[in-house]
Amino acid sequence: MRIVIVTESFLPSANGVTTSVLRVLDHLSARGHNALVVCPGPAPSSYAGFPVVTVPAMTWLGFRTGLPSPALVRAIEDFSPDVLHAASPFGLGAQALIVARRRGLPTVAVFQTDVAGFARKHGLSATAPTIWRWLRHVHSYADVTLAPSSASLADLARNGVERCAWWGRGVDAVAYHPRHRRTAEGLTVRAGFLEGAEPGTVLVGYVGRLAPEKRVERLARLAQVPGVRLVVVGDGPSRAGLETLLGSAGAGRGGPGAGGAVFTGRLDGPVLARAYAALDVFVHTGTHETFGQTLQEAMASGVPVVAPASGGPLDVVAAGETGFLYAPEDDSAMERAVRALVADAGLRARMGEAGRRQVLPRSWQALGDALVGHYESVIAARVGAGAV
Repeated sequence: MRIVIVTESFLPSANGVTTSVLRVLDHLSARGHNALVVCPGPAPSSYAGFPVVTVPAMTWLGFRTGLPSPALVRAIEDFSPDVLHAASPFGLGAQALIVARRRGLPTVAVFQTDVAGFARKHGLSATAPTIWRWLRHVHSYADVTLAPSSASLADLARNGVERCAWWGRGVDAVAYHPRHRRTAEGLTVRAGFLEGAEPGTVLVGYVGRLAPEKRVERLARLAQVPGVRLVVVGDGPSRAGLETLLGSAGAGRGGPGAGGAVFTGRLDGPVLARAYAALDVFVHTGTHETFGQTLQEAMASGVPVVAPASGGPLDVVAAGETGFLYAPEDDSAMERAVRALVADAGLRARMGEAGRRQVLPRSWQALGDALVGHYESVIAARVGAGAV
């Protein structure tokens, strides 16, 4: 099968859309399919043996966004795909879906980014209805729109997006594994996070993009919890402000873990896996996640999670079993959940084990095969319609 993937985000950007596209490409390569990637520039010239075509781009709300371009049209026509996959379509993906419709190409769109929610968090609430009107228009060109959670499917239905189906997110439970906590490399990472801390200090961490919509500043509340040291893994436009805030919040409070948060910057591959496993508690603070891939990665690493009871986390976290869900805007509830885990090592161990067991069936291999099944369905439907 020949698949053109048009994505609003790709390497070197690190976010959920990029990660999902990379895993899809890995799967297509392993299954012997042929693919082409079209994305905002700059980007690598190839990935997993597949060529990458870049188009001009601009930055919006901290994201690199591709602009409609003749290069996209040429790439689609020259590649002659069997199906077009639009990853989180908004601008570039909108053009791709329109071009595909005009040429009779089967299409699959993947809804991954709550753009309207992000706009509200950036003080642009008035634009949310307009954004949804645009998204409804964009997705009307897709044969099927795939969403990663029941909350996302409900949002799409509430805003009039039709022909939707569920497609989740896989996790690499081999790469993300509790064993990293016991290896020499993993012990070194944990020792680095705990440098200067009192014995018994509990590492409470966040992994993800450091941007306003992620609301990482809410961790300042946890910096005041005795016996806690914060670890922040990731990078983004909010990093400098967060370093000032969380450093000040932690400094001088006395007791175990004093000295402010540890900021690692962006981590990837085995280094990221070891960082996850070094944590005792994982906390997510953003309230507009369509899924929550970092929650799955933490759970695969045997770490209990604390997340808002909204969006994707509702499907990922088994409240009271693999972690805690808190009322999305209630920082006190977030703190209470973290305090409960900090105070009880046995509870952390039980929830960490339960989280690991829960994510084991969610392999990218299974999810990749399901996605190929969606490709085959839209191709068959288009062929059947043509036959009529």
